[in-house]
Amino acid sequence: MTFKNIFIIIPAYEPDEKMLDVIDSITKQTDYSIIVVNDGSGKDKEPLFKRASENAQVLTHTVNMGKGAGIKTALKYIKDNLPSASGIIIVDADGQHKVEDVKRVAEALNKNPDSLIMGCRKFTGKIPARSKFGNNVTKLVFAMASGVKVSDTQTGLRGFSSEHIPFMLAVKGDRYEFEMNMLLECAREGITFFEVPIETVYIGKNESSHFNPIKDSFRIYKDILKFSFSSFASFLVDYALYSLLIIISDSTTISNVCARVVSSVFNFAMNKKFVFNNKDKLTKTAGKYFLLAACILAANTLLLKLCTEYLIKNKFIAKILIEILLFFISWIVQKKFVFVKKKGTVHVNEQKK
Repeated sequence: MTFKNIFIIIPAYEPDEKMLDVIDSITKQTDYSIIVVNDGSGKDKEPLFKRASENAQVLTHTVNMGKGAGIKTALKYIKDNLPSASGIIIVDADGQHKVEDVKRVAEALNKNPDSLIMGCRKFTGKIPARSKFGNNVTKLVFAMASGVKVSDTQTGLRGFSSEHIPFMLAVKGDRYEFEMNMLLECAREGITFFEVPIETVYIGKNESSHFNPIKDSFRIYKDILKFSFSSFASFLVDYALYSLLIIISDSTTISNVCARVVSSVFNFAMNKKFVFNNKDKLTKTAGKYFLLAACILAANTLLLKLCTEYLIKNKFIAKILIEILLFFISWIVQKKFVFVKKKGTVHVNEQKK
């Protein structure tokens, strides 16, 4: 398969002259079309985007919405207006991606049309601490979460077929978490990753990057961290009551059911308000949550009974192992079914050439 019509997406927030250099080099050395997304930059940047519009289609967010939102705006524009597009390549606006590497990603996309092509940095020589820290942390977490090892999870240089646009638009996240979520969703769907080694380029100490290693790392992982905290607090309530009732009644089933009823009410309140910040009516989410809770309880009780009878006689250790197993199932179902977040509206102002 050959991608004849490749579109370059450049999300940009408060860019400098380097963005124009990126556009100029791509225009001179390739026949790729370029879409720039002005993600709510200040009025002082309007002259830059006006110059960019000489060689690129410029789409504008009236307010800053995030890198992920910018990428989605361009993808939706391509989907709705440019049916001839065959390949998509995302390029950063700060000059860290050489046009030679962009072309290598395009070549790899032609040979691997069903894959997510990633321009992965080598991380040799002097690397800014914030970049090294961010990549090492996300690389480790991604490997643990997906079972897939990727050498550069934070690379902004990525390519994929236009056939994957609907899939990419469905990936959650409007800011930097979108890039990690893209990898996670591709791994879950069995979309393969193809890594292309690229030159590691940093301007100064990487001051042009708007990635904050503390704030944005937390944004990437905050849901799972908050869910873990909520689940652990609920587990303490559940385990304490279970242990007390086991001592009193010596009945695994009765103790587990009573403890789970109390802890599930506590967990629901925590997750609705603290973890997912869900605004739906109480009756709507409560119905779905307690249906899940009933299924988890049934599975928990059955597995606990089987475990204590045939595998681990110690009822306290068995309880902990079963809780860990069901934790991940509960997280996925609650996020995707119980406390589903509503999607916001994207407002785009188009700047003509």
